[in-house]
Formats: sequence, C-alpha cells, structure tokens
Amino acid sequence: MSRLMRRPRDRCAVSCIILSVVRSASATGLSVASARQVALLALCALVSGVSVLGQAAPTLSTPPTVDEARAFIARAEETLNTLGVRASRADWVQSTYITSDTQAIASETREAQLRAATQFAKEAARFRDLQLPPDLGRKLMLLRLQLTMPAPADPGELAELTKIATSLEADYGKGTYCRRGKDGTQECLDITAIERIMAESRDPRELADLWAGWRRIGPPMRARYTRFVDLTNKGARELGFENTGALWRSNYDMPPDAFSAEVERLWQQVRPFYVSLHAYVRRRLTERYGAAVVPPNGPIPAHLLGNPWAQEWGNIYDLVAPAGAARGLNLTERLRAQKMDARAVVRTGEGFFTSLGFERLPATFWERSLFTKPADRDVVCHASACSIDNRQDVRLKMCIQVNQDDFNTVHHELGHTYYQLAYRQQPFLFMNSANDAFHEAIGDTIALSITPAYLQKIGLLAAATPEREDTGLLLRQALDTIAFLPFGLLIDQWRWQVFAGDITPEHYNGSWWDLRRRYQGVDAPVARSEQDFDPGAKYHVPANYPYTRYFLARILQFQFHRALCQAAGQTGPLHRCSIYGNSAAGERLQRTLAMGASRPWPDALEALTGGRQMDATAIVDYFAPLKTWLDEQNRGHAVGWEQALVRSARRPRGAR
Repeated sequence: MSRLMRRPRDRCAVSCIILSVVRSASATGLSVASARQVALLALCALVSGVSVLGQAAPTLSTPPTVDEARAFIARAEETLNTLGVRASRADWVQSTYITSDTQAIASETREAQLRAATQFAKEAARFRDLQLPPDLGRKLMLLRLQLTMPAPADPGELAELTKIATSLEADYGKGTYCRRGKDGTQECLDITAIERIMAESRDPRELADLWAGWRRIGPPMRARYTRFVDLTNKGARELGFENTGALWRSNYDMPPDAFSAEVERLWQQVRPFYVSLHAYVRRRLTERYGAAVVPPNGPIPAHLLGNPWAQEWGNIYDLVAPAGAARGLNLTERLRAQKMDARAVVRTGEGFFTSLGFERLPATFWERSLFTKPADRDVVCHASACSIDNRQDVRLKMCIQVNQDDFNTVHHELGHTYYQLAYRQQPFLFMNSANDAFHEAIGDTIALSITPAYLQKIGLLAAATPEREDTGLLLRQALDTIAFLPFGLLIDQWRWQVFAGDITPEHYNGSWWDLRRRYQGVDAPVARSEQDFDPGAKYHVPANYPYTRYFLARILQFQFHRALCQAAGQTGPLHRCSIYGNSAAGERLQRTLAMGASRPWPDALEALTGGRQMDATAIVDYFAPLKTWLDEQNRGHAVGWEQALVRSARRPRGAR
C-alpha cells in the first residue's frame, strides 16, 4: 500500500511494540485478538517509558553521539519494517473487503503505526545537530518527514484521528448515487459505474445529474475533515513544522517555500499550452451543445469533459477530433475485439517490462492481486500498487475495465510495482522513490511508449499509423496529459491553504471552485454552496494522499522519456519513440530505480536524464506539432477565460 500515507509501503509501517513480541507474532500470523493484544503492549510500552525494543529509552539530557544515532536508526528501521507488514495486510483486507470489522482492524493498525512513527520522528530530532555520515543523516531526515498524516501525541486524539481517516476513505469506497433507471426501478451506481457512463454519455442533463449525484458523498465528510485538519496540524507542529502542508512540501530536498515556487515555475512553463488546448476544446463543445450550455469565452462546465472530475478529457475525443481527420486509434475496440480480460491486460503490461530486461512478476502477484470488482462486497476500486512485505509480495488492486484508459493505467501501476521490486534491497528507509513524483513518473514514462509501433509489435494493431494522423493522436494524448496539469496542481494548492488556515472551513467549497476556475478554467454545472464539500468527491482528499506528485510526474515523465529514447539510440519525433524491447534503456531505468531514496532526487534525476532540474521543455518538444496546429485552429476565436471570471465575480457566489 502507500507508506504511512506517503511512501509506497505507506500505511505499512510502525507501532511502538516490543520487538520480540512483534517478531514472534509476525512469524506465526496474528489473529484479530492477538493483534489487539500487541496493540495494548504498544500502549503499555509508551506509558511506562520503555522504548520500542523493550530497552530503557535514552535520557534526552545526555549529549547524543553518532553511535547512538546509528543504533537509533537501526532500531527504527527494524521496528517499522516489521510492523509495516502487519499494517499492510490489515489495510489490504480493509480496502478489498469493506466491513465495519475490517475498518476497525485497519484503524487499530493505523493507530499503532502512527504512534510509533510519531515517536520515532520526535526522537530523531535529538540528533539533528550532529555531524553525521551522509547516509545516516539522510535516514534521520526521511524518518522525520515520513508522515503525511502526523498524529498528535495525545492517545485520545491519535485514536480519534485514525478513526476519522479510516471512515473518510471507507465513505468514499462505499459511496453510491441512486437514480431511477430506464425501466423505472431504482439503480444505485458506484464510482466505477459513474465513470463509465460519464465517459460515454453525451446527454448534458444525464451528465449533470451524475456529476451532482456523486458529490452527495461529500457533505457528510465535511465536519470530520475539518477535525482531521486540526488534528494533523497539531501533530505537524509537535514535529516542528508550521502545519501539515509545510511538512508535505519539506519532502523535496528544499525548503517548503522554495518548493512552492518551483511548482509555480513549472506551471508557468506549460500554462500557454493548456490555455490553447482549453480554447480549442471549449469551442468544439460550444458547437456541440450550444452557447447557452458552454459559454464561448468562459470556463467549461465540468460535467462535459468525460469523467466525474474533469481531470482528464480523453473520453470526449470524438467530440473534438480534427475535422476530416482519420477516426484515430480506438484501443478500447481493439482490446475488446481480441476478447482480452483484466488478467490479459495485466499480462501485457508485464510484458513491456520484461522486454526491457526486468524479471517476471512473482507468482504471488497473480494469486493475491485484485483485478476486477467482486460482485459480493464493497472494495476501494481506486488503482493502487501495493508492496505488502517490502520484498516479493507485491500486488495490484484495481477494478479493471477493458478499455484504453485502464490499459494505460495498468502500465502505470506496474511502474510502481517494478520500482518497489527494484529498491527492495535498500535499507528500509531508502525503500522508496527519490521523491514521491518519481514513483508516479516511472509508470507514466512507460505509458508514453504505448505508441502505434508498440501496439503493432504486441499484435493490437495491424500496422503503425502514418505520420499524417499524428495530429489526432497527439490531441487524444494531450486531452489526458496536458488537460490534467492544472488539476494536478490545484488539489494541493487548496489543501496547503486549508492546512495553513488561509482557507477556513466556512469557505472550503467556495475556495475549491475559485481555484478550479483560476487554474483549470472549469466551472460547476449546478450552483454550489458551503452546504457542499466537493473536495470529498475526489479520492485523494478523503484518503489523504498528497497530489502534487501527479503534477510533477507529468513533467518528469517527458524528461525521463526523452532521456530513455536517447539511451535507446532512437531518432525522429519524440512522440513516436517507444523503448519497448530496448535493453539499453532498460538498464538505465533499472539502475535509477534501484537507487530508491538513498540519494537526493536531483542525483537520481541526473542519473536518468543528465540534468538536475525539473524542466517542462520535453513536454513542449513532445507536443510541438500539436501546439502549432492548436494555435492555427484558435486564430480568430476567444482564448482564455479570465474576463468571464471578472464579470461573474460581480454576482453573488453560487448564482448562475
């Protein structure tokens, strides 16, 4: 799973438990009752002042030494790793079999892991002023920064926080919208069904109904999320950070404010491209639905862009495809024509990595993963790559639909899996990507090699498409990649301001839509108010996953892709390059993945690309032919939406 809600083995670590008990319990397999007993031992250890190894905790008045720091790190890594396995298993069960019992068990393990992680993070501060060997100093830094859900030291508040966190994610996983079906009976739709319908429907009324219906899951979360913010902020302050958002931004080997500036710099590099794409899509949607539905110079109504969040627009390609262009590559039809099922899609993704020289996935991956939504129970369908034991037990959790989007997503998720396998020989605290965006970017990089040439090689395409069709293919890709960038940016822009207190609870929803209009140029199809809590309708908010990683990953993937194509010796347009089957590219990729988090991310970036700064020029290079075409199409038409926002700002909030 994720790692303490940040790292790939997140929520898979820690609790202050006597290590000898933990080891024996882990070896034999705990019953629920035994797990509760171990959790009680953890509480007793804390109360009595005994360290997690059952030894007397060092007195803070004694000046620390390098040897003490080394012993502390060894103790922390062994304990966190052992307890992480137990937390991973509990989290897997809770995500794949949602009941009140599995939620309670997961909540208990999270409480234990948060307690120990918080304790270790606070103890690590004792060694901050020591001159330490680089690897030891880095481990102490990572230990202090590993929490994305920092818990207060107070036992009651810690228990409250973990229950809130578990309930928020469960509410999302169980969420449904019930409507009257075509036969007059009531049908209840989960998010997977809603996504499918919104990808295919072209009825604006139905789309608006589904859009608003799904967001009914948000309001019940609002009060709990407000309390969640208060509790995590308290935990962050106890660790020495201004707030939870500042802690998150400290994970990038630079000060929090410098990281915020870096993110904005990257956005400004790609913003002109997004504005051009937005203008073209808006005009085509206006032609389809009329100016009364899609204003020709304002934000685009969010329900018309092909999914419940308007985060990626590829599903509406048929509405905006170049006039007179070839129909384009419909991978969904080809997958279904070959009668591929979910497992076959995953096998295809595995084949990409083995073509680069990576090993086949372990047998347990195929035995223990969840590929389709069970008919008899609720599960969290959001795709996740999980490392259960930090060794060989890797799994995929995903309710796969046989379509183009999920084909790409499988390749992306397996990028996480192969990253986890590549760094499994590192010490525990280095078992992670160079930064969290690297983990996302690796999978996205592989997806860039899903070109017509690749599809031809694996038998999903009879022949590679001619270059004259590239405009349509690039547009289809940009509708997912370029369109996503402001969405990937604004979620954490909202949360950073919430954690900082700049956005207060009484303005949660209004500020959410202010940011969506400002960055994305999209608006709600129906009036929204502070009775709503629309951030809760996006999984990563109730599940507390930082999101800027996805924005950065979209930047990094093109840097990675360009560098790997160069390593493969390929020439020609960047968008036509696929590293499939190239061992030279595979070797460079494997070396970088194996570094894990052992070095600062600029070192890993340099190892893969030759440069030390994140840079969006590779995106510009990749999509350059499309940008030229878009600018030609937009000539004489409105571009941007800021003037419409200035006019609408004069109306009362929520008026339409």
